Amino acid sequence: MNSSNNQKSSLMTLTAMVIGSMVGAGIFSLPQNFAQVTGPFGALIAWLISGIGMLMLAFVFQTLSIRKPNLDAGIYAYAKDGFGSYLGFSSVLGYWAGTCLGNVTYFIIMCSTIGYICPSFGNGNTITAILFSSVILWGFHFLILKGTKGADFVNNIVTISKMIPIIIFIFFVAFYFDHKIFMINFWGNGENNISNIFLQVRDTMMITVFVFLGIEGASIYSRYAKNRKDVGIATLLGFISVLCLLIMVTILPYGVMYQNEISELRNPSMAGILEHLIGYWGAALIITGLLISVLGAFLSWTLLATEILFIAAKDEAMPKFLCYENKNQVPSTSLWMTNITVQLFLFITIFSKEAFILARDLTSSMNLIPYLLVAMYCVKLTAESNSIEYKSTENLQKRFDFFCGITSTIYATWLIYAGGLKFLLLSSIIYGPGSVLFIITRLELSKNIFTNRELILCIITNIGSIIAVYGLMIGYISI
Repeated sequence: MNSSNNQKSSLMTLTAMVIGSMVGAGIFSLPQNFAQVTGPFGALIAWLISGIGMLMLAFVFQTLSIRKPNLDAGIYAYAKDGFGSYLGFSSVLGYWAGTCLGNVTYFIIMCSTIGYICPSFGNGNTITAILFSSVILWGFHFLILKGTKGADFVNNIVTISKMIPIIIFIFFVAFYFDHKIFMINFWGNGENNISNIFLQVRDTMMITVFVFLGIEGASIYSRYAKNRKDVGIATLLGFISVLCLLIMVTILPYGVMYQNEISELRNPSMAGILEHLIGYWGAALIITGLLISVLGAFLSWTLLATEILFIAAKDEAMPKFLCYENKNQVPSTSLWMTNITVQLFLFITIFSKEAFILARDLTSSMNLIPYLLVAMYCVKLTAESNSIEYKSTENLQKRFDFFCGITSTIYATWLIYAGGLKFLLLSSIIYGPGSVLFIITRLELSKNIFTNRELILCIITNIGSIIAVYGLMIGYISI
């Protein structure tokens, strides 16, 4: 991937990257995912919290892209610049692993959709489904190895194509919206009290994180931007557009079907709702849109995962072999490592009872630490009284940026709590053993491997991974 002038991306392309990365398979399953845990009132509160939290994070990315234009692949580079080599490494490892898991969710939902027609695909994690997913995985792999020229154009076309079924879905559920059904669903299942609503909202948090993943898409490709200011603008434009879609896709179905009916729909639940309203052709439309969405998002996320490894290796935060580019200027070793990991995750889903939910929540969990570190970096940058990134006349802007950083930090911390100990421990299985890559990198550079604080953190992470593996072996932790 080269960054010469003729490869530079416009504001429209960067915005399409954000929207394309965020709007994947997750949006097509939102009605059922939400209906399983909450009603319209809880859903509105969840989107209010998540919307504010992610908007603040979007502002953080915008701020850092302007104040730190020299830092490429921001979500990793900010962590390293702010908190040292090991946390920078952990950030890139977590983000990369979360992106790989995200691609697994795309395959699961795609094969579950095909299961409408071919029962052998089941819920997306049968042997047949895994083999089918593997063929697509490696087909894309070898296509990407031939070069990424024209990827911007393809991404723009795919983004537009997958929006059409979503917009049609919103039109029909709005057209058939019944206020009486909506009010019956309003409070969700259970008692109408603050405690119950709190639990409902908490249980939606990992879902909302999952569908917001990709908000940093423009930041990851910041080195390709024609104008660095476009990175922040693209992030905000993409976020606002996607948030509006997510709220409508989640809330409007409560006015056309009862909550228990929505919760029992097969995923992608948007297909079942549209089939209920206008017949089988509605389901076929959604299925087509989902397949286009999955393939487009898979391409976007594969390139994102490859890019983050490549940039980290060039910045001496990952082993040197990940810097290698083939004759088509594609980071081939990073691509191989990414897709081999996706393949391993695909095989693991065979043993999961709820493969999509597991992959979805673990994807969200893996991305929380990188998001938290970015938010904390913004707080650190703006809290420094002598920060050279701000002029003396920018006190008001500095206070606003500090507020965004603090709010994002609180939000990310709340998400880690909402995700629960299970996914924190499962995440440590990747963070702990993954430290070997950090050790290799430091040895290549002939530098001290850990500071005292980093060593303690590494030991704690590996202890967590041992506890998680033991918990899986004795059945205390289920997948």
